[in-house]
Amino acid sequence: MTRSRIAVVTGGGSGIGRGGALALSEAGWTVAVAGRRPEALDETVALLAGPGLAVPTDVADSASVEALFDTVVERFGRIDLLFNNAGTSAPPVPIDELDVDTWRRVVDVNLTGSFLCARAAFGVMRHQNPRGGRIINNGSISATTPRPFSAPYTATKHAITGLTKSLALDGRAFGIACGQLDIGNVASPMTEVMAEGVLQADGSTRPEPTMDMEAVARSLVHMASLPLDANVLFLTVMATTMPFVGRG
Repeated sequence: MTRSRIAVVTGGGSGIGRGGALALSEAGWTVAVAGRRPEALDETVALLAGPGLAVPTDVADSASVEALFDTVVERFGRIDLLFNNAGTSAPPVPIDELDVDTWRRVVDVNLTGSFLCARAAFGVMRHQNPRGGRIINNGSISATTPRPFSAPYTATKHAITGLTKSLALDGRAFGIACGQLDIGNVASPMTEVMAEGVLQADGSTRPEPTMDMEAVARSLVHMASLPLDANVLFLTVMATTMPFVGRG
């Protein structure tokens, strides 16, 4: 009998998190979704193709993250995958007009939240039997190339790249693989504004193309489904004609 693989998806109530959770479920994973909105998490679980669990979680709070992973292990016995996806952004304003509390909120969610979840997942994966697992961080194409007036988001996503590399290195001895999925312009409620026009590096405002969520979901499932002796360290999936290569 094939053992069910257990995945934790943060930011699972909407967007990439929900799309990833549904795709993993279709691929046979048992999925626990975490996020701050219980109703949205319940909606995601109701759409899953197989077993699932909704765990309301604030990824920026260490006690809340510990409770998430304790709940999943208590329910399913182990964790094979963390999709470290929860994130937030800040208004696009010049950095001298950016409120310090806004900066801290983005850092708390995007960077500290990813660290806390990776820390908890690593601990479970290191000590469970069979040992090991996989962590996939949502890096975004902003992990390499910024948009105008995006310092908080871009800085945290650059830092995610360092976290990914460190986890990939430190996980070797414990059968823990870590990779990063960098996504550009997936169609979601967050990117609806792109059809109206977004600020470009040359100061103009222009619409940008988007891609279907299915492309991201398939990329995630591919990374997640590899045997633990293989790893996609970095994968970029993006709308083909979006302004990224040569941006600015």
